Amino acid sequence: MRRLFLIINLRTAIVVVFAIASTWLCSHFNLTANFSVTFLLTAVIFPVVFSIHSAYERREKALKDYATLKSNGRALYLALRDWIDQPDPDALQAMRNKLESLLNNLVQVLTGDQRAIENNQRQVYESFSDLSLFIRTDMRQQNLAVTEVSRVNNYLSEMMLAFESIKHIYQYRTPVTLKMFGDFFVVLVPIIYGPYFAYSGQEYSSGLLYVMPVLFSVVLTALVNIQTQLENPFDQFGEDDVVFNTRRFIASL
Repeated sequence: MRRLFLIINLRTAIVVVFAIASTWLCSHFNLTANFSVTFLLTAVIFPVVFSIHSAYERREKALKDYATLKSNGRALYLALRDWIDQPDPDALQAMRNKLESLLNNLVQVLTGDQRAIENNQRQVYESFSDLSLFIRTDMRQQNLAVTEVSRVNNYLSEMMLAFESIKHIYQYRTPVTLKMFGDFFVVLVPIIYGPYFAYSGQEYSSGLLYVMPVLFSVVLTALVNIQTQLENPFDQFGEDDVVFNTRRFIASL
């Protein structure tokens, strides 16, 4: 039920009430019109569905970037563990600590307030700097070959690229004007279509007069609410958000 209430909420109830009131007034005063439903499809539903598709693609890109960052972090750890004949246990623990710190700082950036992003991302860059220095000193001192050090630096470079990409997904979302368009018309259309609901309801019994306005309102608001849920895949509020599992990742190393 909690999942259902994410897409059918207070806004849905308000729009349903407006639609029913508009239909009742039009029916009571015999204000009927056979409006075309094409306008509803092209001017309202299509932009909202486009926004949902765009938000979904951003979420999938964020998942890919997060996976890239973790996989290259694992490759860094395995290089230290398996490419050296006798790896230092303290160095392995230090690597785990640095990766955990990096991922925790990443989560802080993506789940924090955008106004604090400058300070939060600085912590991520410091974590990258610690890893870079660790590669240059500890891994080189444990007789890791020069060519292998270069490959390890490529892993670090891929991690930084993934962070920049996922950070931009966090910063830049669906165009505000397009979202405002959907939020405005999802309330306006059920009210404007009151004469159409009153007209089509003439063929039904009085008890079924309000079925169409209720369905229209629920469908429109549900689509907008789905888009809102997908808008920020990092806020840990919706069912489809990116789930961060730093502890599980570190424990699996």
